[in-house]
Amino acid sequence: MKKTLMLLAFLFGVYSISMAASVDTVETYSNAMKKSVKAVVIKPDQYNASREFPVVYLLHGYSGNYADWVTKANGFQAAADLYHMIIVCPDGGYSSWYWDSPVDAQSQYETYVSKELVSWVDSKYKTVKDRKGRAITGLSMGGHGALYLAFRHQDVFGAAGSMSGGVDIRPFPNNWEMAQRLGSYAEQPERWEQHTVINMLHLLKPNALALIIDCGTEDFFYKVNEKLHEKLLYNNIPHDYITKPGAHNWPYWNHAVKYQLLFMNEYFSKK
Repeated sequence: MKKTLMLLAFLFGVYSISMAASVDTVETYSNAMKKSVKAVVIKPDQYNASREFPVVYLLHGYSGNYADWVTKANGFQAAADLYHMIIVCPDGGYSSWYWDSPVDAQSQYETYVSKELVSWVDSKYKTVKDRKGRAITGLSMGGHGALYLAFRHQDVFGAAGSMSGGVDIRPFPNNWEMAQRLGSYAEQPERWEQHTVINMLHLLKPNALALIIDCGTEDFFYKVNEKLHEKLLYNNIPHDYITKPGAHNWPYWNHAVKYQLLFMNEYFSKK
């Protein structure tokens, strides 16, 4: 692990110094929500070559927005050059949890990210237009969102990851405005059961998705990630699982995203 970390730090450092990846801020339109939604698209320096590029969708957390990764993380854009990939950072709303909310017509982010945005990106950029060339990951609310969307749209995404993800929402019924998207847990328990990642493993078949899950041992989501890991093991679902000292913060995610993008690159390289 330590040698891998040192190598990753060296490679990202070298590419950060000479990084030529370009960052576009784009505006898309969601028919599902009847509004414009912004995103960041990071293109590798090799983009003008006559080839198509795989895409990683990188989701932000609760209270964040499309610009979080490029303003709060340090140098991760170098992965676009290093791995010859496009990285897309969608806006997922302040507290959407990347669901299609049954109670809020302005919060239909499952449809937006997994269908509308993917279709828009494929129409505007030179992408691999297949699940074998698409991956999705994110932090916190976005970690939950990445797994939720990938589990439900395995025809769209071939690999998925989570960093400090809220992979079981049920222990937190009063937090992060989830009740505004689903209704209260007390009044809508079945809805909460259906919208939490840990209850969705029945959708998976072994090796259907390449999975990587990461959570720090001091994170308030650590226990629910441990339970997800155990349930994946019980169901014989292959996955990479990383834990290390760390809390629910940007220093941890700035570190973790490098492993996520390496994992996605390895998935793309096998296809």
